[in-house]
Amino acid sequence: MGTFGRLKIIVIDRTKMPFLRDAQDLYLNRLSRYTTLKWIEVKPVQYASLSAGEALAREAGLIKKRIAPGDHVIALDKDGRMYSSQGFASHLLQLLQDAKTVVFVVGGALGIGRGILDRANERLSLSTMTLTHEWSRVVLLEQIYRAFTIIRGENYHK
Repeated sequence: MGTFGRLKIIVIDRTKMPFLRDAQDLYLNRLSRYTTLKWIEVKPVQYASLSAGEALAREAGLIKKRIAPGDHVIALDKDGRMYSSQGFASHLLQLLQDAKTVVFVVGGALGIGRGILDRANERLSLSTMTLTHEWSRVVLLEQIYRAFTIIRGENYHK
């Protein structure tokens, strides 16, 4: 069975911690067997002279430029819906069958601006615990990979 579905993951800034970048690259490579995935790093807004709200609004504008009108957008948000791995796999499969492209948005150190949260079709929470934005990327990638192995009936998920 070949690849199916199209995913886009939009993140603020690049992953700086080498061990997290290695884990990120590992899962991006593994996912290439299942889907077409576009990883987009958006340069963060320098917010030293801006309020957090102004910086988030500017970053939201930069993110929106990378979202097409028909994309199904999922914003990572602490108040978003939580899934079991099985439930997430089922939901992702349905989205990939229905949507043109599924886009995950991972905010930066300040989070995600209201403009993106309002544009999002849904919000996803990875945990009730607080994760850094760099850890969130790796957890998201691993869960997407796990979802594909569940969908395909492979032996990764236990």
